[in-house]
Amino acid sequence: MGIGMRELIIILLVVLLVFGAKKLRTIGSDLGAAVRGFKKSVAEGENEQDEDDPKQLRAEGADAEFPEVAKDTDRKASDRGA
Repeated sequence: MGIGMRELIIILLVVLLVFGAKKLRTIGSDLGAAVRGFKKSVAEGENEQDEDDPKQLRAEGADAEFPEVAKDTDRKASDRGA
């Protein structure tokens, strides 16, 4: 069900007729330059990520306490114990 060799050759011939050999070379070189640029930027992003390791922040004070949450937690604990 996939594309066979005959179908691929026919598609390539149609593309060659539509765009022409010179234009296909230009498209190929532009596509190659784009792929090289993408790979280069991905590599730079990985290097940048290695240099800037995230630093852990210290907690300044105690966590906020909400009475509603404390009540729910107490109820759940007493339900489990019963």
